[in-house]
Amino acid sequence: MKAKTLENKRAKLLPLESYHYRDLLPLSKQVDLYQYGSSDISTPKKLKKYLKEAFQKKELGIALPFIIYDKELERFAGSTRFGNIDKKNKVLHIGWTWLGDDFRGSGLNHHIKFLMLSYAFEKLYYEKVEFRIDERNIRSRRAVEKIGGTLEGILRKNIITKDDFRRSSACYGILREEWDEIKATIFKDIK
Repeated sequence: MKAKTLENKRAKLLPLESYHYRDLLPLSKQVDLYQYGSSDISTPKKLKKYLKEAFQKKELGIALPFIIYDKELERFAGSTRFGNIDKKNKVLHIGWTWLGDDFRGSGLNHHIKFLMLSYAFEKLYYEKVEFRIDERNIRSRRAVEKIGGTLEGILRKNIITKDDFRRSSACYGILREEWDEIKATIFKDIK
């Protein structure tokens, strides 16, 4: 899977490159990924490690990371990626999404998810998109439900987070045959 730029009137997702480190560093200080996940970007060294892992997974063909640009505010906003890419079964995850303070609750994430879902279903012809979210992260769970994700179950105590806490992951999915209706209803105002 080759990385390409995804764009609409509000958001631009550019393939993540190593030089984007300088654009993400100030934003990473506003985000605690380790609260709910296994990734820690709280220091410059940890952000570099996070990016290195994303690039390694990209080389293996199991991830496609992006930097997020908010066209309305004309600034970089954070990062997201396709991950756990399963080419044989045509299933991938959308996740690893984080935004700086100025961009949360702004509607930007809705545009990002539209771009990614459209690309996954309409260009890559994948059969399913999955999301795995810390069971305790109600805000992110509601956001995925608002874009049409169906709760499929809970993976119990499958990821270690901050202070060696073992989180359980809520697993959501959207099927390709559901996409047309979701696009026509939930994303009807996005171009």
